[in-house]
Amino acid sequence: MTPPTATVGGLATDTHLPDGDGPFPTVLIRTPYDRTRHRAEARGWARRGFAAVVQDVRGRFASPGEWHPYRNEAADGAATARWIRRQPWSDGRLVAAGASYAAHCAVVLALEAPGDARPDAVIAAVPALGAAETAREPSGVERLLTRAGWWAAHGDRPDSDESALDKALAADPGLLTHLPLTALPRRLGRDLPSWAGLWRHHDRGRLTTRAAHAAVPLLAVGGHHDHFTEDTVALWRAWGGPSARLLLGPWGHGLAGAPGPDAGPAHRVALGDLYVRWTRRALGGELAPGRHGALALGGGNLWVPAATEGRPRTLRVRLLHGAAFTADPDRPVRSDDLTVPTGGPPDRCLLATPPLPRPLDALGPVRVRLRATAGTPSADWAVRLVALTPEGAARRLAVGVVRRADPAGRETGFTVELGRLARRLRAGTRLRLEIAGHHFPAHARNPHTGADPVTADRLLPSPREVDPESVALTLHVLPTRPTPTEPAEEILR
Repeated sequence: MTPPTATVGGLATDTHLPDGDGPFPTVLIRTPYDRTRHRAEARGWARRGFAAVVQDVRGRFASPGEWHPYRNEAADGAATARWIRRQPWSDGRLVAAGASYAAHCAVVLALEAPGDARPDAVIAAVPALGAAETAREPSGVERLLTRAGWWAAHGDRPDSDESALDKALAADPGLLTHLPLTALPRRLGRDLPSWAGLWRHHDRGRLTTRAAHAAVPLLAVGGHHDHFTEDTVALWRAWGGPSARLLLGPWGHGLAGAPGPDAGPAHRVALGDLYVRWTRRALGGELAPGRHGALALGGGNLWVPAATEGRPRTLRVRLLHGAAFTADPDRPVRSDDLTVPTGGPPDRCLLATPPLPRPLDALGPVRVRLRATAGTPSADWAVRLVALTPEGAARRLAVGVVRRADPAGRETGFTVELGRLARRLRAGTRLRLEIAGHHFPAHARNPHTGADPVTADRLLPSPREVDPESVALTLHVLPTRPTPTEPAEEILR
């Protein structure tokens, strides 16, 4: 049955009501990805006694107006929240929920809307916290591939074409190599006036800072293989509401529907059922105060409490080759290829550990400390950690990229953060460490001229030298086998 569509503040809005007279608590989902794709989800909420309101954000699908990502969501969400609370079927209790951009809509409603419009609880899955968070790494390096894909699919248009970038790359495999990157819309054959403006955002952390003043419960859900993992964890840690819960599985951006290669049977979670149970407890004031949650241990087929973290351990790495190499943006190290060239001049410094003598449970941040020299005053340092299994397969574990502006030719010591790892590594596994100047096309190429990588129209090679004796790979390792937990117990406590 097609739900009734209303216009709330001019925006197309569907309402799914449970059977019975009500009134009911309400779940609000505001999305730029077509509200009609959420009908099954909304019907699921209604079957469990919740009114479900799903809305196309301004300028998208059936909602008129201009589409400006991340700009109007607090005000438009507040108008919708007030409308919901005036309806005869509403009991006044409201949960803001969503994934990716819709999670941004939910979080900004809780943190920036006036008090009478704020929800009573928030479910934020793989949250895209803002333009700056999505466009850049915490170090400031540009995330090229994911942003080009998103803008090609959704930017400056009322509808979506999910395959737009794939079709463009099939027609021109070198699409993302053309300079300047600001000219990408012309090569796509699209009018994308907001593309250039995206890269002017540098205000990472605005919502995370405001999260300290939150006043409602939070359920944050993410995946170890999602590009917003660090933001999901940061939101949970900063949340100042009465309770905050974190569920982090061995999943990609599609969560349980996109399991990683390290996912096991225990990592299959019925997220919809868990959301409903958590929402009932949150609205009933039944959640214990504080931060709790569960982390999946990939490759270990178990969950551990979210507060679990190993002790720092520095692993010995041995140079294989490439202490001196050239970071050439015309021939960058590829982010989508784990093979290492065996001939020709080296394009990266390659190091490896001996085989692990026993299984190792890595749970916590990964970092690499090194001393190195760049022949250009602007240089990116991309560090990739890869597991080489006893069978010879290569598995990407973690990546970090930093941008340095050091005097050319001066050796400098610095640290590269590679994010968090939650993985059981089998005995016999070797860890390969690659230190390069690029990680393309996941990240934009540093042109080495000092110009902005987004507007640069000229590239230079950058000679590099790494002191292999200085390279220290630090993992956080559990000293003993962890005690398993059930994710629902941690989320619902």
